[in-house]
Amino acid sequence: MTRILGDLAPRRTLTYRETGATRTPDALPAGYHHLRHSTPVGHGPADFRTAAEAVTTWRMHRATGARVRSAAGRAAPGVTLEVGLGVGPLACGVPCRVIWVPEEEHRGGFAYGTLTGHPESGEESFLVELEPDGTVRFTVTAFSRPAAWYTRFAGPVVPRLQLAYARALGRVLTRLVAEG
Repeated sequence: MTRILGDLAPRRTLTYRETGATRTPDALPAGYHHLRHSTPVGHGPADFRTAAEAVTTWRMHRATGARVRSAAGRAAPGVTLEVGLGVGPLACGVPCRVIWVPEEEHRGGFAYGTLTGHPESGEESFLVELEPDGTVRFTVTAFSRPAAWYTRFAGPVVPRLQLAYARALGRVLTRLVAEG
């Protein structure tokens, strides 16, 4: 993984203009690939609290095998992080910044945006909601487009990988909630 935490603040900038657009998933910006994947992960307030805690403390991402480096133990606007995927020489660390965190009683999670050096350009949100019937639902919403030659070259493979990762996050979060 790259060593980005020390140099993120002044030198790394967001790579897209539509900051915060994942707040309105039905109106994502044109010119990007859109992703929306939702799955129930539990039921009731206790499951909601467990799921929201796992998402906002990076536990869900880490449980998929991703490495998360951040100066903060919890998502908050402005927090920079690096999410690393892959093994050995194929490992890739991608720089992101938390853009927004919901401030609602029955919603938890965060959205992060891509910083310079990320192979994609865009934003992704990871939200947990406690629905009126007690269902705890996890939703990944994203808009992105290639920002590096190799993601442009990969073409339609990248959106498929993003969907596969969103599905894996849902499965992992369901397991974490069941474990309590």
